[in-house]
Amino acid sequence: MAVPTTLDQSVTGYSLPHAYWLAKAADLAYKDDATIDQQAHDWGLPTVRHHFTAFTPPFPLQDTQAYTAASDRMIITAFRGTEPKEIRDWLSDGTTPPWPGPAETGYVHYGFAEALNSVFPTVRDTIADLRDNGQSLWFTGHSLGGALAMLAAARLYLEDPKLQADGVVTFGQPRTCDRLLAAAYNKGFKDRTYRFVNNNDIVPQLPPEPAFTHVDTARYIDSAGRIRDNAGLLGTLPDHAKGLTADAFAPASDGIRDHFMRNYLAALEKNLS
Repeated sequence: MAVPTTLDQSVTGYSLPHAYWLAKAADLAYKDDATIDQQAHDWGLPTVRHHFTAFTPPFPLQDTQAYTAASDRMIITAFRGTEPKEIRDWLSDGTTPPWPGPAETGYVHYGFAEALNSVFPTVRDTIADLRDNGQSLWFTGHSLGGALAMLAAARLYLEDPKLQADGVVTFGQPRTCDRLLAAAYNKGFKDRTYRFVNNNDIVPQLPPEPAFTHVDTARYIDSAGRIRDNAGLLGTLPDHAKGLTADAFAPASDGIRDHFMRNYLAALEKNLS
């Protein structure tokens, strides 16, 4: 297996090469509109719509940004993430009320719900408009963007099933919802959702359990950069210990370094090559 140089738009299921391309799409969400437009065009996705909504939540987060890139065979919607220092407080804040989940199924973190609500109508309408040829539909994102990608897919699945996504692949995604919504989501996206977690990345460890939980399925990147299938907590504890520091949010800590999108990309490239 080698690092793919072109996006395979015929893909309909999970593969490591396709996960790599969705990682590139998630990373692209951090760029400016012109860069996104040019790169998506170069990838063979000539139609691009940008989603941007400014709002003022009770958190240090000013806006939600995403883009949808499409061809006559594939649609990718990627949500932009944010840095751990900007989401630390509200990921850890236990005083914010939960938000009802899609179709009144369980509940989600208030901050994630607010962020997605500000942009979801344009995302949904764009996908409904562009998905006119049976294209495969993929959601992706890093950090906060991963949570929004998962929730956007959940909303379409539970509220507008004809727009259900073919797959969701996220990187450094925080816990997003309760067990009831996670169970409904896992049923609808069995073998179609993959969360990449890089060793001691601090963000997937928040918000705290048991109020919030992860959806399936994890792909764990160990301290040597190897991708392991859905390793359980006990199986990864010795590996986690290799990089632990006193403050996981310290700029030089393993918890922050492992969260950077560039390190997720580097790990995927290593495993492909």
